[in-house]
Amino acid sequence: MTVRPVPDAPSAEPLRPERTGRPRESRLRALDGLRLVAALMVALYHYGGRGGEVTTAWGSSPEKQFPTLHEYFAYGCLGVQVFFVISGFVICMSGWGRPLKSFFASRASRLLPAYWAAVLLVSAVFALPMVAYEALSPSDTLVNLTMLQQPLGVDRVLGVCWTLWAEVRFYALFALCVVLPGASRRRVILFCAGWTLAAAITQAAHQPLLDIVFMPEYAPFFVGGVGLYLVHRDRRDVYGWGIVAVSFLVGQHYAVRSLWNAADPDAFAHRTSLGIVLVVAFGFVAVAAIALGWFNWANWRWLTVAGALTYPFYLVHEHLGWVVIHALHIGLGLPSVATFALTITSMLMLAWLLNRYVEKPLTPRLRAALAKVR
Repeated sequence: MTVRPVPDAPSAEPLRPERTGRPRESRLRALDGLRLVAALMVALYHYGGRGGEVTTAWGSSPEKQFPTLHEYFAYGCLGVQVFFVISGFVICMSGWGRPLKSFFASRASRLLPAYWAAVLLVSAVFALPMVAYEALSPSDTLVNLTMLQQPLGVDRVLGVCWTLWAEVRFYALFALCVVLPGASRRRVILFCAGWTLAAAITQAAHQPLLDIVFMPEYAPFFVGGVGLYLVHRDRRDVYGWGIVAVSFLVGQHYAVRSLWNAADPDAFAHRTSLGIVLVVAFGFVAVAAIALGWFNWANWRWLTVAGALTYPFYLVHEHLGWVVIHALHIGLGLPSVATFALTITSMLMLAWLLNRYVEKPLTPRLRAALAKVR
């Protein structure tokens, strides 16, 4: 099964002060930690919870490498849904009280520097003679720098970049419907209700264009995150809780429908419908607990570091992880468990380098340059 995995899930930015004088909120560090948990879930799936290309890296099916754990690793692909819930929460938080230009500058500067670096790095590694993976053509690689390879039908350099295309469409909808006219509780509620209804109609209409715009399979998770931000602002908000409840009910339906493979005798691992529902519920409950302040005590600085590593780790871990697995397991003969642990560690170290030498210097410069554009 091909994974559908940041997600970019944006960083847990503090809320900008509103014009009404509402005090600035402190950073939700627990949300940063949850982002890394979601990224690690996806990594578990890519390294040990699926067949396909990763079999080449291990030299045999991950099912043989991890006879018991591979069944649990198969649920890791649901880390994407957790990412989308977090993204809905964070985008609503970061877009509230912010003008459109500032919102655009913030999102573009957050996504692009690490993404460009990851595309170039993976392309360069795959072009090496000793790496046994097919590299894309120079033309396709250049298209990938635009983030528009998915709608243009161009092969992807990064396997996970399909989620960025979903994120970009969410940003566009939120910007047009909420940020541009000015965020307010009423407008956000109408946005959530309108998108939920439009996504349901899209599912019934079977129109490809509507499907691209309204993303019925992923809309419940973004909308659920937005609803949880309303709850974060006021835990007694009945409309916010209603949005969250409907989003969970619809979202688990789509997750089960796309990932429950009990009828497929050739499936790599057989997820149960209950297991899928429980993982989806974990995503909603975890973000809800953070929104309600139950994890305010988890205010450790290292969680901010974890959040900073999540996006670059998410971008590079899949394909470069396969290269590392092949080198350690096939090349050096390390045991599977040691290879798995060292691969995760090496990808986190690479993520730190990308954050330190790409994101930190380039993100503020790109944000400032875009903010100056009239």
